[in-house]
Amino acid sequence: MTPITRITDPEVELLAGLSSVLQQDYVSPDEDPWLGSPFAWIQTRPSRQKGAIGEALVAGWAAAKGFDVARTGDSDADRVIHGHRVEIKYSNLWANNGIYKFQQIRDQRYDYCLCLGISPFDAHAWFIPKPELMKPGHAGLVPQHGGAAGMDTQWLSFPADNPPTWVRAYGGTLSQVAALISAAGRGPNRGR
Repeated sequence: MTPITRITDPEVELLAGLSSVLQQDYVSPDEDPWLGSPFAWIQTRPSRQKGAIGEALVAGWAAAKGFDVARTGDSDADRVIHGHRVEIKYSNLWANNGIYKFQQIRDQRYDYCLCLGISPFDAHAWFIPKPELMKPGHAGLVPQHGGAAGMDTQWLSFPADNPPTWVRAYGGTLSQVAALISAAGRGPNRGR
């Protein structure tokens, strides 16, 4: 049997409409902050897919803003945006504590790390120069794994509404990130 991907029967459509109305009486945003969010579907995807979705969202957004966007052709950075090699990190809002956690941050060949944080009805972003990101001792940036071998991978974790002071200089909103990309100027197109 082929799965049905949309409702075609008028009776089922009526039932679905009633279900949507009833849902408001049984499920509150306090129980599920993603209820009604255009980003809710992303939460159902496995972690690896969420990262790829985050990359696609950033690439589409940057292209819509008029920036040249291309793949890098290697695994050290995700995209070339406006001529700069950019590593893209995605996090959804962690419901239990209201934080963003950008994982798998490594010292690879990129110019900027663009961190995209998605909340149910908002998005946050930061365009952090790699030399600033890699400075030791930054608040919120910690080794992701224990032991000596774990020092090559870090995560950046902070409350969505209160990023560390050093992060604030690199955005917060998508509009601020667009301005930072523009201010960075056209990069040398390395890695294309």
